[in-house]
Amino acid sequence: MTPLNIEKGSNRHSAYNLRPTFSDVQEQHTIAVLVENEPGVLARVIGLFSGRGYNIESLTVAEVDHTGHLSRITIVTTGTPQVIEQIKAQLGRIVTVHDVHDLTVEGPSVERELAIIKVVGGGDKRVEALRLADIFRANVVDSTLNSFIFEITGAPDKIDAFADLMRPLGLVEIARTGVAALLRGD
Repeated sequence: MTPLNIEKGSNRHSAYNLRPTFSDVQEQHTIAVLVENEPGVLARVIGLFSGRGYNIESLTVAEVDHTGHLSRITIVTTGTPQVIEQIKAQLGRIVTVHDVHDLTVEGPSVERELAIIKVVGGGDKRVEALRLADIFRANVVDSTLNSFIFEITGAPDKIDAFADLMRPLGLVEIARTGVAALLRGD
């Protein structure tokens, strides 16, 4: 009897798909979780991530239904497709979780973030900071003789780009809210 020489992967002569079904490509996903607004819920959700070594890149939480006592947690995380599926499945098993949506997969969504950025400087750098703020539609919310505090709202990439341009002009501090996201359309 001769051994079978089966090559990895399927072809038109093989009835078996021997290709791996997993991927090691890291993807960023935005996950919206509707939960009961009660003490300890956020700790359980965060514990799920930290206990399994998953990273949270952005986290936003707020009550969205006062009468129903429901809060929405928006999480931006990175992982392989298998890890993302595992996260969604484990979130769905938490008793106080009502609904889990992967906005990245479900369709086009709108993502926005708010940042306030403090820039210290004078002279030409001050003029350049104001010019860039106008281009990025950032608002000046505080001004002194030596500094500005800008408020900017937009996609996380827009805020990153604005902060990168402000660094050489004297950026000293930045505070960001985290991503808030909703699916587009009906």
